[in-house]
Amino acid sequence: MPKKRSGGGLSPTQQAAKFLGVSVLAGAVLAGIALPAFGALGLAAKGSVESFDELPANLKTPPLSQRTTILDAEGGQIATVYSRDRTVVDLKNISPYMQKAIVAIEDSRFYEHGAVDLKGMLRALNKNVQSSGVSQGASTLTQQYVKNVFVEEAGDDPTKVAQATQQTIGRKIKELKYAIQVEEELGKKKILENYLNITFFGEQAYGVEAASQRYFSTHAKNLTLPQAALLAGIVQSPTVYDPVKDDVTATNRRNVVLKRMAEVGDITEAEAAKAQKSPLGLKVKQPKNGCITAVKGASFFCKYVERVFLSDPVFGKTKEVRAKLWNQGGLTIRTTLEPQSQKSVQDSLKDHVYKSDKVAAAATLVEPGTGKILGMGQSKPYGYGKNETEYNYSVNSSMGGSNYGFPTGSTFKPFVAAAALEEGRPANQSYPAPYEMSYPDTVQTCSSKPWTNQGNDKLENESESEKGPYQLKKAMELSVNTYFVQMLADIGMCPVVKMTDKLGVVQGNGDKVPEVPSSMTLGSTGLSPLTMASAYAAFASRGMYCTPVAIESITQTVGGTKKSLEVPKSTCSRAMSEKTADTVNTLLSGVTDSGTGKQAGLSGRANAGKTGTTDSRKNAWFVGYTPNLAGAVWVGSATQKVEMTNITIGGVYHSQVYGGDTPGPIWRDAMTGALEGKEAPSFNLVNIPNPPSKDRGDENDDDDNGDDNGDTGDDDGFLTGLLTNGTTNGGNSTGGNDGGTFFQGQSNGNDNGGGRG
Repeated sequence: MPKKRSGGGLSPTQQAAKFLGVSVLAGAVLAGIALPAFGALGLAAKGSVESFDELPANLKTPPLSQRTTILDAEGGQIATVYSRDRTVVDLKNISPYMQKAIVAIEDSRFYEHGAVDLKGMLRALNKNVQSSGVSQGASTLTQQYVKNVFVEEAGDDPTKVAQATQQTIGRKIKELKYAIQVEEELGKKKILENYLNITFFGEQAYGVEAASQRYFSTHAKNLTLPQAALLAGIVQSPTVYDPVKDDVTATNRRNVVLKRMAEVGDITEAEAAKAQKSPLGLKVKQPKNGCITAVKGASFFCKYVERVFLSDPVFGKTKEVRAKLWNQGGLTIRTTLEPQSQKSVQDSLKDHVYKSDKVAAAATLVEPGTGKILGMGQSKPYGYGKNETEYNYSVNSSMGGSNYGFPTGSTFKPFVAAAALEEGRPANQSYPAPYEMSYPDTVQTCSSKPWTNQGNDKLENESESEKGPYQLKKAMELSVNTYFVQMLADIGMCPVVKMTDKLGVVQGNGDKVPEVPSSMTLGSTGLSPLTMASAYAAFASRGMYCTPVAIESITQTVGGTKKSLEVPKSTCSRAMSEKTADTVNTLLSGVTDSGTGKQAGLSGRANAGKTGTTDSRKNAWFVGYTPNLAGAVWVGSATQKVEMTNITIGGVYHSQVYGGDTPGPIWRDAMTGALEGKEAPSFNLVNIPNPPSKDRGDENDDDDNGDDNGDTGDDDGFLTGLLTNGTTNGGNSTGGNDGGTFFQGQSNGNDNGGGRG
């Protein structure tokens, strides 16, 4: 066995005294190492000593940046993200071969000198003078560690990195003083451990554990002699000695390390010879960094988690503080993503919409009563190539989504109904609801100034057979546009504004929904699927709205110590009375039972929902829920330039796309898989009196053209005035036309917004 070297030589303090006692010589040595020219050494040395004395006493060591691991709700890994791929390990978990190899090649007298190796410095000075250049350095392993600390502190700032690595006397002096401090405080073993964890080994690998995984797909504690020698050799120049790019040069460098290990007595000559003959034995593992590598189709959810971290003040008061913490890494983030739900979302999207289709689809599932995001996906994968996108269609623009979200069509109508019920309107409220009509002359807003129909804007229902009078339940099932505009005129827009505020309903850009009838009834304004799913979840939880949340817990590892970080919590508040929520649940149950959403209905479970289709069929929605899960599905073109008529989606031809026949089945299949094996609670349904006349005819999914002209009771007096202008042809949509996209602009808020569901 090789003889173990013992520590010895002068102590760090003695070394410092010796250094200061021969300041001119030391300054000259440092200058000689750093500079080819040998003139003015005395002046340089004098300035160096003064700089030495003026340096701060303590080296501030930043926590080493490490990889962050993002987990699902069950602890499965979704992705790893990092600014520097590093996993810090204790010295006991680093192969003894690795420890000996790095010392032998980088600083063979490491255990024999203090912070500075004066003998080595003089040797380097002599070599450099002879070569008239910098042919040999003299930094000890401790000094190299200090330099790496400066580099780590510089982060990705190129100016700071240059300052941390520049070949100047000042930097060498700074290195030296802090090296003395480090030697006194840490000792040799800890310095070696820190050095092996901080240094760069090429190929995006920082620290020996990441390097072991990168080149050999093994842990640092399992490195063999040839493997350790290869990694130790890389450190001097990770680019030149990169074994992935140049195995010949890397092999030669490895053999130099092995020879040096034999020279200093770490291994025998025979061991060195045997190791030199062995192949490199690379088993390269490609680095997997970032959300683009996320499994289970969770790339968009992963990016959402990252944006939550970088934007929420709970992780730091400023964006700079939050970004620094994120880049530092070492985090284990357990999220709310449920594997079963996520798989079901992705499977359903894949089955119904192809990534090569002209349109895309996005789906989000949320747990009522908690706000937890259980699933989030879309048909076009995360990426930058053809049929890929980095935009998350499920969320608002501030979280990586489109500029404004997407017009929701008739899925907005339940908010109007909830507001009217909260205002005391009966569940069987009746309005004339003609096939076509002008918007009301005026509608009250939350301000003293009412909205006025200055442009004589008009609207119509999906089918000419849809003409009232209707009661609320039937109007909801058939998604009758004119009914809900008349309801809005009755109660005014302010109750709807208050309701949407309580439900967290904002445009995709974060602004409030504009107070115009088309936005407040027919969904002409862009919203995101996450916003819609979270709002509908309040119906499922009997009126309690919970803000969406994606993070369950975070554990941070710093210097081998783990601590828990505070995370954002969902805030739950009452948005409406239980009676109102129960009534809405009853109304929307009818949509999936016999209305426009029959194709989305779940079997064997209480379920409710609403369809939505916008003008020109540029967007189609289904938003629905059971008592224990809510979900929203959008189908359309992100650019808002594709009209979904005579179109093939997921291999299925559609003459016209409706909310019920395209997003509806996506929702149905996603929900079915997500809820498989889980309890099936019931809604607290209420009794809504049926209209006195018989049903007006057969229903045919979204194309229900039945006819019900029976008496539905007395009309409110205001309706006579409402309709005095007669009925006219409906107006055309101007929102989201081909002249602009919803990544660049939004609807003007004065169009129909939606056809029927």
